[in-house]
Amino acid sequence: MTAVAVESLSVRLVDAAPPVIDSLDLAVDDGEVFGLVGPSGCGKSTLLRVLAGVNRDWRGSIELLNLRPKPHRRFRGGLRRDVQMVFQDPFASLHPRHTIARTLLEPLRLIGSERPRERMLQGLSEVGLDPRLASRYPHELSGGQRQRVAIARALLSSPRLLLLDEPTSALDPSVQAEILNLLVAVKIEHAMTVILVSHDMGVIAHMCDRAGLMQRGRIERVLGRDELDRV
Repeated sequence: MTAVAVESLSVRLVDAAPPVIDSLDLAVDDGEVFGLVGPSGCGKSTLLRVLAGVNRDWRGSIELLNLRPKPHRRFRGGLRRDVQMVFQDPFASLHPRHTIARTLLEPLRLIGSERPRERMLQGLSEVGLDPRLASRYPHELSGGQRQRVAIARALLSSPRLLLLDEPTSALDPSVQAEILNLLVAVKIEHAMTVILVSHDMGVIAHMCDRAGLMQRGRIERVLGRDELDRV
């Protein structure tokens, strides 16, 4: 079963400029961890932002979890709940004036969660954080702790598709392995489809079932597990 199907996707960030994504095709199976790797500016993060519904100015055909989002329209209903993204910089993605509790409680209340505070504290525990950190602000946490909060927030709605944009590149090398191992455990526990963007082929080989090599806004080649084992 296909979780993500993209055909002839094109994205321009500035009118009259060359497309950042140019007639891109992509198919990701349900339950697969699919990597995207390539040089800076090749369109990896832009593609993820389109799939997350953040960038809505695109042309082509997209099917996510058997639903077809439309250009220029916000995700609603199932897609809003079932597609979640973890951004590269955890500090920038967390509101600096909101406590961790408020950051995590807001999405739970939006989806009408029962006992939201209990679920929030459980979410912190699931990513290896002391629930007592809920009263702190982002600047009071380490980079690794902030990224764990961002992962917890993405998981609170029990998404079926998790999008990861360079989730370890803003972290110290000593913390990167911890976050990668956490993501492996999260994927197994939640049985999600995952698309991971990274510039690090070692990270892609460690995490992914297959990977697409991107150049100039297109996926030029797809590597299978056997090829990734030789990286």
